[in-house]
Amino acid sequence: MPEQKSKTIEKVMEKYSKYEAARILGARALQIAMNAPLLIKIGKEDLEKINYNSLKIAEIEFESGVLPISIKRPFPQKKEERLKRLKEHQISEEKLEKRKSEEEEEIAKEGEIMGLVNPEDEAEEESEEEGEE
Repeated sequence: MPEQKSKTIEKVMEKYSKYEAARILGARALQIAMNAPLLIKIGKEDLEKINYNSLKIAEIEFESGVLPISIKRPFPQKKEERLKRLKEHQISEEKLEKRKSEEEEEIAKEGEIMGLVNPEDEAEEESEEEGEE
């Protein structure tokens, strides 16, 4: 019997990683512990042998393949697509310099409109405010 159990565990481990199997068993054991109905029929004698252990029951269900739990695995993204996108968005040095100069001109124009404050102007405003009080 130990050989049979190891073969079923090997089949399961081919399909799932040890982390996925642990997650599935833990989730199902929690469900069983919260009085969820069993998915396979287990005799009273067998339940007494395993002391009504929810984890052992989950293992039996898992090995029999009746659990309706699925695993979603993300697929790795292709690197070629990323490289193509980067090449499309690359800007030549000339265009970059042109954009920088345009932005600097806009900033200079806005600065002229707003006007720069001199320390002398601030002193005049403070003296006027003191005179009003």
